Amino acid sequence: MTAGFPRAKSVVFLENKRGGRVNSKTKFLVSAAVHLTYILNLVIKYSRIMIECIKFMIEKELPSIQKNISLAQYTTFKIGGKARYFFIAKTKEDLIKAISFARKSKIPFFILGGGSNLLVSDKGYKGLVIKMRLTRFLEGKNACAEAGVTLNGLVRMSLEKGLSGMEWAAGIPGTVGGAIYGNAGAFGKSMKDNIEKVEVLDIKNLKVKSLKNKDCKFGYRESVFKKNKNLILISATLKLKKGEKEKIKELIEKHLEYRKTVQPLNYPSAGSVFKNTENKRGLTVGKLIEECGLKGKKIGRAKISEKHANFIVNLGGAKEKDVKKLINLIKRKVKSKFKIVLEEEVQFL
Repeated sequence: MTAGFPRAKSVVFLENKRGGRVNSKTKFLVSAAVHLTYILNLVIKYSRIMIECIKFMIEKELPSIQKNISLAQYTTFKIGGKARYFFIAKTKEDLIKAISFARKSKIPFFILGGGSNLLVSDKGYKGLVIKMRLTRFLEGKNACAEAGVTLNGLVRMSLEKGLSGMEWAAGIPGTVGGAIYGNAGAFGKSMKDNIEKVEVLDIKNLKVKSLKNKDCKFGYRESVFKKNKNLILISATLKLKKGEKEKIKELIEKHLEYRKTVQPLNYPSAGSVFKNTENKRGLTVGKLIEECGLKGKKIGRAKISEKHANFIVNLGGAKEKDVKKLINLIKRKVKSKFKIVLEEEVQFL
């Protein structure tokens, strides 16, 4: 018999019942079942101990952590389940502390910016969501902003200081960190054009370091931060030029008016669902989707916008699964009609 396990009482019972006549196969099966039950009980006991340990660590190291928080309220799509743990980082020190805790506790974590280019699972997230609320404008010769500053806040600050270069970002939801991560852009401009250097946290050693523009490896809706998940954006130093306030304001208002005209801003969405792609017909992704006859297509409470077909909107109560079905439908139809494989711009959690 295996050392450490008591002899199965069920086997003894059967032996007594049958006068000692129990074949070896029956003995083995009964004994294995008892041993398995014993192991499962140990696993359950150990899991409970681990849960209690994590609870203790949470209360000690992150007393302001929250539990079972709906993520829908933190995304522009207004879709998604609950985060098991939720923490708001207001300073660089908060961020380091939260990531250090997650690593020690072996809990998966996700850094949440403005939630503007994100589709959260209906099942939520079983780890720690760290909400970036580092929202200071930093002192320096050049314009500097922490990663949690909203793009619209940055546009307003630029206008107040008479700095030109960020006008293209007017009306784009999201944060500076998220915009750098995805190299957000519009009107022929992108974050690549505005970044001098960034401050990042390397989670491998929890050290803060600086990266120059070229180190960010910007591409169309791409950056090194999408490929290297160990680098978390903290702040950015921007390249902006002195300009006339009236001209800056005029261009901002022009861009805002254009967005109102062509985008479905009256419904929750995640912005453009797909990256634009070069094609022989020279059509934008929105036009490709429109030519497939998909404008206005609904699944559940999710709908392909009639105003701009590269937007999927939440009519109220839409689910992640509804949006994903529309995404898959669009990809299938566009591939079938144009032989073009679309790539999502929206991120999934």
